[in-house]
Amino acid sequence: MTAMRAAVWKATDQVEVTEVPRPDVPPGWALVKIAYNGICGTDLSILHGRHPRAQAPLIMGHEMSGWVEVAGATGPPAGTLVIVEPLISCGACKACRDGLPHVCRNLGLYGIDAPGGMAQFVALPPQVLHAVPDGVDPRTATLAEPLAVAVHAVDLSGMAPGDVVAVYGAGPIGILTALVARHAGASTVVITEPSPWRREVAARLGFTVVPGDSTMAATLEPLTDGEGADTTFDSAAHPTVAAELTATTRVRGRIVVVGVYKAPAALDLQAVCFKEQTVVGVRVYTSADVARAIELIATDALDLGRFPTKAFDLTDVGAAFDAATSGQDCLKVLLTPLPGKADV
Repeated sequence: MTAMRAAVWKATDQVEVTEVPRPDVPPGWALVKIAYNGICGTDLSILHGRHPRAQAPLIMGHEMSGWVEVAGATGPPAGTLVIVEPLISCGACKACRDGLPHVCRNLGLYGIDAPGGMAQFVALPPQVLHAVPDGVDPRTATLAEPLAVAVHAVDLSGMAPGDVVAVYGAGPIGILTALVARHAGASTVVITEPSPWRREVAARLGFTVVPGDSTMAATLEPLTDGEGADTTFDSAAHPTVAAELTATTRVRGRIVVVGVYKAPAALDLQAVCFKEQTVVGVRVYTSADVARAIELIATDALDLGRFPTKAFDLTDVGAAFDAATSGQDCLKVLLTPLPGKADV
């Protein structure tokens, strides 16, 4: 049996690159040769043994780009650059029956519940593969999966052109959400973030940044005549942020919870009632959101060349996880099994 290299999570805080068998390809499925795989906060949770579903040994990774090595019975032909929509839905629950498989009651993901992209190859059903137009850099294409989250969040928000938008958190999802909101017509996007380096990134991208010694409410005050943001996106998922959301959002404004809270957090439901605010949760994304993300990348609508990434060779997986944890000099850490494609 042909072998391949993979980064395998063995136990809490233990991930190692080893030779494993190249995956068997079930009838009708496709084999994808990985170009890049992004490290997500979920991967950090798995690494530290805090994810409720992940079971070792596991090949992590759900933000994947690569080429079809062996075509499936349907889907893109061999040689096509693709990105992966990594959702695993049951097809039987009410959400699935209603055409909402992204909120399946039994939702799983490749890289969590099945082998993922921190390897040279991965076997996948062809329906999760999205072809990428010619000329798109595979490295940039890897951003399609987190970008789809931002696309979905902005779509669910009901944001209107001209809105003043508040974004909590300038991590990958926060910045991508801000970019999509601006592209959708937001007149002003205000971002708050505790990390000085991430505040610099947000400022370089042209957003209004809350100073380190100020607050979102104070920054919004002169921009909204004290009314608050029209639409607020919580990409931070921190209890201190939840406590602020209603106060920094206007009457009949919209609050969109994009980040996933690890535990229940206090939200001022009296204010939700008195201000008739709308609160919307975001799970992941739909297939249409993934297609829209690819379109935004292919047309360079968001100028993602300015989105800071750093690529590590798959063999340097430990250093890559350290970089993703520190978050000090890149917004997205990528792993690549391709020779000569790493930055460090």
